[in-house]
Amino acid sequence: MKEFLETIAKMLVDNKDAVRVTEEETEDGIYLRLSVAEEETGRVIGKDGRIAKAIRTIIRSGAKSRGKQVYVDIE
Repeated sequence: MKEFLETIAKMLVDNKDAVRVTEEETEDGIYLRLSVAEEETGRVIGKDGRIAKAIRTIIRSGAKSRGKQVYVDIE
């Protein structure tokens, strides 16, 4: 999931080197934290958060096959 989220984010931004995804697994599920260059945060979030919602939906769908709950935070 971490690599997949990183791939999606790199497609959306110009500064691909600034994309970072950290993964933390807890009892509740898997937490993925995405950070991009400050000036490109809007590209990842989108108008009214539409892109961010779409990213979360895609990641959650992929995680269902693994039986884990996945949370995506955009920093």
